[in-house]
Amino acid sequence: MEPSEIAMIAVKALSDKKGMDIRLLKTTDLTVLADYFVLCTATSTPHVKSLVEEVDKRLSLAGQPPLRREGYRSGNWVLLDCGSVIVHIFLKETRAFYNLERLWCDAQDVDISGIEA
Repeated sequence: MEPSEIAMIAVKALSDKKGMDIRLLKTTDLTVLADYFVLCTATSTPHVKSLVEEVDKRLSLAGQPPLRREGYRSGNWVLLDCGSVIVHIFLKETRAFYNLERLWCDAQDVDISGIEA
C-alpha cells in the first residue's frame, strides 16, 4: 500500500471520530523519518485513546497495522508509527506546546478537505 493511501485512511478515521484540526503534511523531501505526518487534536484523554484505537483498527483492516505506539498511557500525545506515515494525536495544550507545524513548516500541506467528514 502506498504511503499516501495509509495517510488517507488515518485522516478518514480521525475525521469520522471527530478529531479536530487534522493536518496532513508531506515530508518526503525533508526527512527519512516518514513520507507523511498526520496531526490531529483531541478534546480529552479518552478521546485521544478513541482516535488511536480507530486509526489502529482501520489500518489493521487494510493490512497495514501500525508498527508501534508511543504515549498511549499518558494520553497527552500518542504517536502511531506506520512506517512511512507517522500519526500524531494530541491534546490541544500539548499540540500548541510542541507546535510540530512550525517545526515542519517546509512540509507540503496536503488538501484533505474532500476526506474530512
